[in-house]
Amino acid sequence: MALNKKVRRKPVKTLSNQKDYPILTFEQAVDIVLAGKRAEGVRERTLRDYSKDWSYFVKWLNQHYEIETVDELDVQIFRDYINYLQYDRVKYEDHKYIKSEQKVGLSEVSINIRLRVYKAIFNYLEREEYIEVNPTTKLKLLKHDIDLTNSFTDEEIKSVLKQPNMRDYVGFRDYVAMMLLLDSGMRAGELLSLRIADIDFQTRFITLEGDRNKNRKPRLIPISAHLIKLILQLVGENKKHFSTDRVFLSQFGEPLGQNHFNKRLKYYADKAGIKNKKVTAHVYRHTWAKNMTLNGCDSFTLQKMGGWSDIRTMRRYIQMDTDDLRKSHDSFSPVTSLFNKKNN
Repeated sequence: MALNKKVRRKPVKTLSNQKDYPILTFEQAVDIVLAGKRAEGVRERTLRDYSKDWSYFVKWLNQHYEIETVDELDVQIFRDYINYLQYDRVKYEDHKYIKSEQKVGLSEVSINIRLRVYKAIFNYLEREEYIEVNPTTKLKLLKHDIDLTNSFTDEEIKSVLKQPNMRDYVGFRDYVAMMLLLDSGMRAGELLSLRIADIDFQTRFITLEGDRNKNRKPRLIPISAHLIKLILQLVGENKKHFSTDRVFLSQFGEPLGQNHFNKRLKYYADKAGIKNKKVTAHVYRHTWAKNMTLNGCDSFTLQKMGGWSDIRTMRRYIQMDTDDLRKSHDSFSPVTSLFNKKNN
């Protein structure tokens, strides 16, 4: 549903004359928000995402409306933008490198990411009394289907772990990284920033300080004895050739980048014949969370180890497929239990 005609919008009428609100251009508004959020301690990566997603909206706005200031925005404009993202936006349209699979329409998850940014921007402007009317107040996030294929099966795990060449430094490094993801549930950024001093090889705990965690809280992550041996082997290989204390390095001794690491994970998944999943480090985190739950880990412990500030967020990571549900039902059904006792 393309919007070909520019529409001149009238400023939203003020609710009262008690306060004079500033007239802000789009650039001024986002600059105010970024400065305020930076003062609140929001990470630079988050601020860059704010700026990027805001620029997407303003670019579309300039193509379809004659609007220059934020007080001219209303909820209907945002709903028009949502329709554009759902039905007309070409995926990867402006990407420098990705040219294939340019499908029309973004997913509900991708759209919701942008909507959360816009709501955060206008919530800040409203709270700091830069605007009188918040156009995103009535804006609702899109409902979306829950993906039940966002984790590996046991067979897929076994297959993908057979793919790295263990005689090659890069292959062994990748194998250790994949095993650590499956053993600890660490995020990709946390794993790739890991240093030797973060690991207590006697107690088998990894310590992540608050500045390296998503929710800014320090975290203790237990790991298995098998992983300790693998990490010690990798550290030994690193010391033979490099002087850094980082655990995961490129073959030239440089810090391993997250994009490159995810490409390596996708490479091994393709070799293992896994075609129906978008493989990133987050799939390993989902797999860890689901299997920890199936093996009897309680929710509070899992939340502490995984570093989730909200248990509702954690629940999205442990979706179970039909086989998992069947096994759980057969194990814990009161009817099954009663008849087993009767037969015994």
